[in-house]
Amino acid sequence: MELAHSLLLNEEASSQLGEVQKAEFIFEWLRYLEKLLLATSRNDVRENQKTLVEQLLSLLNSSPGPPTRKLLAQNLATLYSIGDTFSVYETIDKCNDLIRSKDDSPSYLPTKLAAVVCLGSLYKKLGRILANGFTDTVGNILKAMKSAESQGRYEIMLSLQSILTGLGVAAAPCHRDVYKAARSCLTDRSMAVRCAAAKCLLELQNEAVFMWSTELDSVATLCFKSFEGSNYDVRISVSKLLGTVLAKAVIAKHPGAAASRQSARRVSLEEVLELLGTGFLRGSSGFLRASGDLLKGSSSVSRDVRVGVTQAYVVFVSTLGGAWLEKNFSVFLSHILSLLSQLNPKATQTQTDAVCCRRCVSFILRATIGGLLGEKAQIAAAKDLCQAIWKLKKVMDAVLSDGNLETRLSSTDVAASQHSLICALQELGNLIHSLGTTAAPLLQDSSTGLLDSVVSVSVHPSVSVRLAAAWCLHCIAVALPSHLTPLLDRCLERLSILQSSPEAVTGFSFAVAALLGAVTHCPLGIPHGKGKIIMALAEDLLCSAAQNSRLSLQRTQAGWLLIAALMTLGTAVVSHHLARVLLLWKCVFPASPQDLQTEKSRGDSFTWQVTLEGRAGALCAVKSFISHCGDLLTEEVIQRLLPPLPCAVDLLTQLSSILKTYGSSLKTPSVVYRQRLYELLILLPPETYKGNLYAILRELSAELTAPETQAAASACLLPALCHPSDLLILSPVLQETDHRFIEEQLLLGSGVACGSLEYDPYSIYEEDAGGDSVPKPLPPALSVISSASRLFGIVCANVDEAQRVLTLEQLLNSIKHTKGARQQTVQLHVLSAISNLLKYVAGSKRSLGPEVRRLVLTLVLGALESPNPLLRCAASEAWARLAHVVDDAAFTAGLAQVSFDKLKSARDVVSRTGHSLALGSLHRYLGSTGPQHLSACIGVLCTLSQDSTSPDVQTWALHSLSLTIDSAGALYHMHVESTLSLIIMLLLNVPPTHAEVHQSLGRCLNALITTLGPELQGNSPSVSSLRTSCLLGCAVMQDNPGCLVQAQAISCLQQLHMFAPRHVNLSSLVSCLCELLLDNSVLVNLCSPYLLLRRAVLACLRQLVQREAAEVSEHAVMLARDARDPAADPNLREVGLEGALLALLDRETDESLCQDIRETLHHMLTSMAVEKLSLWLKLCKDVLAASADFTAVTCVDAMQEEEGDRGDDASVLTRSDDKPQPLSNPRWTTRVFAADCVCRIINQCESANSAHFDIALAQEMKKRDSRNDFLVLHLADLIRMAFMAATDHSDHLRLSGLDTLLVVIRRFADIAEPEFPGHVILEQYQANVGAALRPAFTSETPPDVTAKACQVCSAWIASGVVRDLNDLRRVHQLLVSSLTKIQAGKEALSHLYNESASTMEILAVLKAWAEVYIVAVQRHKNHRQTLKTAVNPEDSVRSTSPAPGGLLDLVCTDLGTLSRLWLAALQDFALLTLPAEFASQLPVEGGAFYTAETSEKAKLHYHSSWALILHAAALWLTSTGFADPDEGAANLSRPVTPTSMCQGSSSGATVKSPEDVYMDRFHLILGISVEFLCSLRADATMESITACLLALQALLDTPWPRSRIGSDQGLGIELLNVLHRVILTRESPVIQLASLEVVRQIICAAQEHVKEKRRSAEVDDGASEKETLPEFGEGKDTGGLVPGKSLVFATLELCVCILVRQLPELNPKLTGGPRVKASQPQTLSEEGSGLVAAALVILAELPAVCSPEGSISILPTVLYLVIGVLRETAVKLPGGQLSSPVTASLQALKGILTSPMARAEKSHKAWTSLLQSALATVLDCWSPVDGAHQELDEVSLLTAVTVFILSTSPEVTTLPCLQKRCVEKFKAALESQDPVVQMKTYQLLHSIFQYPNPAISYPYIYSLASSIVEKLQEIDKRKPEDATELQLCQEGIKLLETLVTVAEDQHRAQLVACLLPVLISFLLDENALGSASSVMRSLHDFALQNLMQIGPRYSSVFKSVMASSPALKARLEAAVKGNQESVRVKPPSKHAKNLGRSSSIRLKTNFL
Repeated sequence: MELAHSLLLNEEASSQLGEVQKAEFIFEWLRYLEKLLLATSRNDVRENQKTLVEQLLSLLNSSPGPPTRKLLAQNLATLYSIGDTFSVYETIDKCNDLIRSKDDSPSYLPTKLAAVVCLGSLYKKLGRILANGFTDTVGNILKAMKSAESQGRYEIMLSLQSILTGLGVAAAPCHRDVYKAARSCLTDRSMAVRCAAAKCLLELQNEAVFMWSTELDSVATLCFKSFEGSNYDVRISVSKLLGTVLAKAVIAKHPGAAASRQSARRVSLEEVLELLGTGFLRGSSGFLRASGDLLKGSSSVSRDVRVGVTQAYVVFVSTLGGAWLEKNFSVFLSHILSLLSQLNPKATQTQTDAVCCRRCVSFILRATIGGLLGEKAQIAAAKDLCQAIWKLKKVMDAVLSDGNLETRLSSTDVAASQHSLICALQELGNLIHSLGTTAAPLLQDSSTGLLDSVVSVSVHPSVSVRLAAAWCLHCIAVALPSHLTPLLDRCLERLSILQSSPEAVTGFSFAVAALLGAVTHCPLGIPHGKGKIIMALAEDLLCSAAQNSRLSLQRTQAGWLLIAALMTLGTAVVSHHLARVLLLWKCVFPASPQDLQTEKSRGDSFTWQVTLEGRAGALCAVKSFISHCGDLLTEEVIQRLLPPLPCAVDLLTQLSSILKTYGSSLKTPSVVYRQRLYELLILLPPETYKGNLYAILRELSAELTAPETQAAASACLLPALCHPSDLLILSPVLQETDHRFIEEQLLLGSGVACGSLEYDPYSIYEEDAGGDSVPKPLPPALSVISSASRLFGIVCANVDEAQRVLTLEQLLNSIKHTKGARQQTVQLHVLSAISNLLKYVAGSKRSLGPEVRRLVLTLVLGALESPNPLLRCAASEAWARLAHVVDDAAFTAGLAQVSFDKLKSARDVVSRTGHSLALGSLHRYLGSTGPQHLSACIGVLCTLSQDSTSPDVQTWALHSLSLTIDSAGALYHMHVESTLSLIIMLLLNVPPTHAEVHQSLGRCLNALITTLGPELQGNSPSVSSLRTSCLLGCAVMQDNPGCLVQAQAISCLQQLHMFAPRHVNLSSLVSCLCELLLDNSVLVNLCSPYLLLRRAVLACLRQLVQREAAEVSEHAVMLARDARDPAADPNLREVGLEGALLALLDRETDESLCQDIRETLHHMLTSMAVEKLSLWLKLCKDVLAASADFTAVTCVDAMQEEEGDRGDDASVLTRSDDKPQPLSNPRWTTRVFAADCVCRIINQCESANSAHFDIALAQEMKKRDSRNDFLVLHLADLIRMAFMAATDHSDHLRLSGLDTLLVVIRRFADIAEPEFPGHVILEQYQANVGAALRPAFTSETPPDVTAKACQVCSAWIASGVVRDLNDLRRVHQLLVSSLTKIQAGKEALSHLYNESASTMEILAVLKAWAEVYIVAVQRHKNHRQTLKTAVNPEDSVRSTSPAPGGLLDLVCTDLGTLSRLWLAALQDFALLTLPAEFASQLPVEGGAFYTAETSEKAKLHYHSSWALILHAAALWLTSTGFADPDEGAANLSRPVTPTSMCQGSSSGATVKSPEDVYMDRFHLILGISVEFLCSLRADATMESITACLLALQALLDTPWPRSRIGSDQGLGIELLNVLHRVILTRESPVIQLASLEVVRQIICAAQEHVKEKRRSAEVDDGASEKETLPEFGEGKDTGGLVPGKSLVFATLELCVCILVRQLPELNPKLTGGPRVKASQPQTLSEEGSGLVAAALVILAELPAVCSPEGSISILPTVLYLVIGVLRETAVKLPGGQLSSPVTASLQALKGILTSPMARAEKSHKAWTSLLQSALATVLDCWSPVDGAHQELDEVSLLTAVTVFILSTSPEVTTLPCLQKRCVEKFKAALESQDPVVQMKTYQLLHSIFQYPNPAISYPYIYSLASSIVEKLQEIDKRKPEDATELQLCQEGIKLLETLVTVAEDQHRAQLVACLLPVLISFLLDENALGSASSVMRSLHDFALQNLMQIGPRYSSVFKSVMASSPALKARLEAAVKGNQESVRVKPPSKHAKNLGRSSSIRLKTNFL
């Protein structure tokens, strides 16, 4: 293929190839040439032009295939447009000659077609250059068309379209001729030709004025004709033509001269609508014939015409645009609604027709109002709809009220107006549903009276209207949950008042049922008590039904409908009414078969009708119960449900005889009854009706083969039984399209109605799969068959084998004995039943006997050869299922063989298609069945796929081949090349008119790419040729005109990009995707008309942006810039792909597509938001700005309208005059998405540069490079966006806005404002935050919004942004108002929602207050600490928190109320978390804030808020020290509902003592904490765990609770075990540290308890009898600690767990023996160090909890751990610092060594020996056994030794051997080369020398003093060079001075005599002082200072030394003199001063 990449065709290479390869080679060359020509310089092109033209024309003669001829033509045109145009006429003549040629052979056809395509392409590209001779060309083409076959006609139409495009106005002379030709083609028998003709005429109407003036009527009539017998593509193309032409007619301005000639009249909107209406009502029969038809009464319009006209309406309005529609809406609406009332009464007398017409009208309204109007315009439209409803209602009222007979006849008006009403109501419902809570102002507007109008229509005489009104109320309730309860109350009230009106009974019962169905969509629910009212009313209706025969039917239906709808409220409500429902269920059926017989003999047809209605309703109610309340289905309930079932089945068997007796009026009720029974039985397990299986099976067989069955509705039954991917090969109508809603009716055949609500009123409360669309149940006659066939599968599988055989034989016979259409119907029913049987058998893992298999096989084989393609499709699926069920290789091979034989012999299309698909299905179900079988199968399918006589056979065979490739997997590799070349050959040769073949080819190519997978990345020649072929195949499909083929191409490229990304050209792929997606994006509904293509494009984009978002975005913008066409999508240039996708999200209605758009945007945001910050924020801001205010929008709209008035010209079509705003008026869903994006952007920035959250750094970096962009610079925008969202009409958006505000507060609260130190940047936005929050606290705000706002309030107050209390009060006031509102408890809150909603609100308020209180207390605490530690008063004033007492004071005013509410909420929570077995003990009326019935829902709210409330309550209890100041007042004025928390029950029982109250509270907090911590769920949040631990800490901060824990050892141990579990299961250091703090407090409590007991024992017993005192503390007299019963043991376990996790070497088991292998010391992380330190603190406290004997037991462990930590973490740090674990271990060591137990007489001896061992262990650390471990820090170890020396009793360290070793260690350290080590050693010795006990200090002085003096004397020779050495000298001198101080008097003189020469040697004279280094100067100053002090102190010695050494004296004098001189010259240098200060460094920590 590389040889194809040249400017000229390599003819030599191509001539050596085979036919297929040659075609491929040429196509590849043409593709390359297309790109190359644009890149080559003009001169090079001209040089080669002649040869190139020759080569291209010779290709023209070689029969090129469709894609090749298209490319060839494009290249030829490009060549002439770049090069010279001399020979172009020659080329045109050649083409014309080819077309004129008389050769009609099939082999010559491709050449002729290629010539036609070339002409089109040349004229399109070169345009008016060729204007001279174009008439001949057009004439020649038109002449050729007369004799052309369909392919020729197709290409000629497209070619004419291209010629018209190129020539523009210049083509005027031929316009009429082209118009004539295209007219005939528009009604061609070939659908592709019709589409092409529509495209041609669409091009023609741009210039040919007559099309939308004089010829307008005939164009319309022509289009109507074209719709007859059309397919989906034709309807799309022709409706686009018709809509555009009519739109042009409405807005056209005729040019002056032409106007007089052409047509002076301007077509008015009314005329155009009239014209469309004619098509809708009378179809293509024209005006004259219609009147005759009316007289005859013959039925009118075929459905496809009506559907086509419907689409044309939508195109017409979309073309004119949203602004036009807004202006002309009322005219348009009245026209559309009049379509239904004008309907020829004969035409709508069949309900079927009426339903279909209503669908069409609803579609027009939904597509225009829903798709084109912004929210403001939609609200206006809703008002117009309301007016229409009022008008229609008035018509009805007039008819009903007028008793006059003449006018009474016009009741046909009622029949006519009902359909308009239904459509208006449904559209109103949909409209409000889509507006959501933004529609609130509409409902509050009393002038519209929307609710009144809908409610008043609920009593319309027509059932369908009543149902539509009910559905409309359902939509209103879903959109505006606050209206749900009032509406329900209103309808219930009307229902109980108007029980005597049949219309009102049904109308309002429908409304109540619909509203109950809405409850599931409203998370806030309805009050629980409504269930009781509805149940009572339903019972009342059922009981009173028999009283009045006029009403019995309606009341029965209403009663059961209400009960069935009530079931949707779920278990919580239904459980209270279950007993009554079961009783009603039992009573509705006769008790025994005899009763049924007597019943049969009584009654008339009316009573039977009521009975059947009642029983069907009861069945429906039970079905609803089973499907919505599954968890109530206990064994007992099932047993109570069963008794009536046999009777219900008995009645089923009797129905036919009842029908015979009482006539056909019972027909519909009996069908409904059967269907309800079948549906119930499907839900119940088959065991429950075991005894009736045979009877049911007989009935089902009769049902399926019944003689009176209506027309076959295969489209309802079969799609569910076919595989979804097989449906693609049938009709595109079965696929998902934008027009699915209206196209569905074409599937069903003329006699069958599409689904509509009136066929099954019970579906009104069901959750519809479609979401907001009206439920569309099918007519009972169809749905009964569907239910019967599903039940047949279950029942037939559960009877015995013989019965199964018998039944199947009956079914076979019934098929044989019928003929014609009836036979097909029966076959269809039987096949669907068999498919269900196989599905059920496979699902329940059963098997079928051989005889059953044979019968099933016969049945399926018959269907496989049925003329109905859907039936064949379902049969092939059943065929494969059968093989799957039998699961036997031989059987499967047999089935395949049957198909092989059939395919070899059969020649008819039906058999070939059916059996080829059967083979594919077998592969899909069973994988590959072995290589031989596979080869045979592929051979057969490949042969069939080349059968060019039948595109159907090709399509099915190729589809089957794709299934085979998919399932064969790796086995297919050997066939890949041959299959791929076949696919390419077909792609290059199959005509484009056969789009379905191309789709199947695309599926095969996709399957092949998947099979090859990652191998496609390879570089071997074979792989690269396969890859090239794949890319070439994709290119052919991309050029195909069929949208679905393009969709296949895109998914193939997507696969290729996944496996071999380097080989897919990203820029061309992205540009192709953008063109498809954003094509015509100005015309709203007309970006690619195919939903599946848009989905493919987005799925591909989503995959691309996951990997390379930046590149994709870049390419898209490049595409927009390069677009030479200025009208190219302007959005893309300004807002990039992101903005274009957002705009698309706003318009698109398909849910899965919207989901893809959202995900694509999320991926782009994740990878690019940080780089393109401004763009993203601007997009979000533009979207959210729409929500700022509706009034702002109004002014914009008014301006647009004025512009519109100024020029009514074609601007609406081109919209070139004003730049289209991509996001002019986005819907609320898009705005919510934008608000979520803002939160995501903030999160993305968190993980990026820190400058995003640091304003000073951001500003600096922005200055450095203006391209830098940081989030913090956009803070004002973020706040503004959050504010706009939080104050919108839409509740969803308000929640998102508050969320955004919360994120902004949390992220930006701490950022300082650089210009105003001490302030933060958020401070300036206080007003905005306050204003955003205020609306959420109004009375009409829903609880969920208020709850979220409370969270934001508390976050804002807690963030500390606002310093000034007065400013803080604004937000604080909002919380205070909420607190006042909730004080009345659960009674006082809104009755609009479920009680759990008020629980949510109360808890949110309490949680918010809790958060504020916690922060206030924390700040107060911090403030007190800063005051303590502050050195000077300014520091404390400047401390960052706001006036700390202030916030606490603010909260304190309400603390009394709050504390009670908090405790009440905690008590509720404690009750709700009790296990199920304590349910009986719970209070009947519920808790303080929840009702018993809604406890399940309330639990969730308690779970989310209890933790902070617990923490706050604990803090409050701590602050009161467990003394409640207003205990007395609490009993008097207590607003909370009484709980047993603070006092006894209010019945005047004994009042609890304060001690009991404390106990209750203590156990409440402790109990909740332990319950939560001991069984942490996976979903427990970190915040909850932390809050819980902090609450425990707060609790144990107070003496009283500590005394409880101390005195109750079991409690302490339990707590420790729980904390141990928390530490094991939660890795977070914060949680572990908090847990350790609680452990420390527990140990403190135990210590206090032991101390207290010892103290009281001493007081009691007196000091005299000391010996007899019992031992207190753990371990008593024996020293034994029992695991599980010992507090100390539990603590040790916990500490070991922490320590071993951080330092695994501490575990002897791990290191294999006590200390075999030494390891390096390690540096722990900051968190790790903190944990180790906390554990060591606890360890050091343990001995104090034990008795002396106990302390001996634990001491070895404690010491081992402490010294172990020291050894493992003694890392050398710069400057001799100690690592924090070492510091902690030294402090712990000091704590242990100074323990009173070491001195207690009972334990003194043992402690001493243990401590000596410990010291030895420390000393061993220097020289461990194996000589490793050299890296230990000497300073740390020396410090440890020093701690031992100074902290223990003398006998521990004065042991000679130990003392000697210690001295050696100090000696060695003094000799160290490291000055830091020496210095630290001096400091340590300083402490030892000063030790008061000479027994300890003297040995060290004796051993070390001499070497210290020597060292100091050396300094004179080697002067210090840096600060460290200087410090070393200073420390040495200080040490000597200490020696002087501690020495005995007789030795002191000698020491001073040593010290003075050393000091004097440091002095400098005045000359040296000037030149000395700063270090020497500091040393000089230091020495002089010391001399000045020593001189006076030891004057005698001083004098004697001076006298004996004149040299010293002279030096001293010189220095003093020099010093005075220097002081006089300059002040002392700062540096020296600093050094002097730092020289006094001590060890920071106080373990010495």
